[in-house]
Amino acid sequence: MRLFHIPGVHRPVSDTWLLRDALERHDLRGAAVADLCTGSGALAVAAALRGADPVVAADISRRSLLATRINARLNGCRVETRRGDLAEVLGADEFDVIVCNPPYVPAETDALPRHRATTPLDGGRDGRALLDRVCRTAPKRLAPGGSLLLVHSSVCGTELTCSLLREAGLEAEVVRRVRGKLGPVLRERAPMLRARGLLGDTDEEELVVVRGRAPSRAPARSEVLQGAERGRPV
Repeated sequence: MRLFHIPGVHRPVSDTWLLRDALERHDLRGAAVADLCTGSGALAVAAALRGADPVVAADISRRSLLATRINARLNGCRVETRRGDLAEVLGADEFDVIVCNPPYVPAETDALPRHRATTPLDGGRDGRALLDRVCRTAPKRLAPGGSLLLVHSSVCGTELTCSLLREAGLEAEVVRRVRGKLGPVLRERAPMLRARGLLGDTDEEELVVVRGRAPSRAPARSEVLQGAERGRPV
């Protein structure tokens, strides 16, 4: 995959590639895929290269959407870009897979930043200002049997993410988990995180990918009746 970097657009790092690995474990041929908080468009492009169609990349940043269009063209694939706020930009469309790498770094305040240097990072005091909204809204845009894939740091509360997805009617589990040293931003904010009880004495974190899976479509009444007439179990 070739990626062109535009100043002011967050470069893909380890969490992006961890989420890409989880995404590519799905059969994406002909699947409808949405990438929320797309940034450079790396995940949207990865899905398109695996045969997903349609692929929608959404972000509130005009620079990000420009980067996504450039990167889709560089890789010879088709990606639709939409500017808007999280899952609301998807409208009434349904998707087989929704991926999201939201800003999740705990910050000084709950006020979300406006400067492009911190917009892709800061997620409120507990890092969940955007993450919780995705957990509550994105499941409504999943097709029956579809999957929502989210990546974030363990300092944000892995079990809380699973709990919110279950409340939204999904089966939730951690599908990828990688432990490592705190990144430069979290390392700088470690004293603040410890004061809030978000980080213990360790200087490590886990990056996790949580998957929420929607239930498959229940058979229509006509299908149940036809199955009974043919002697099939229903």
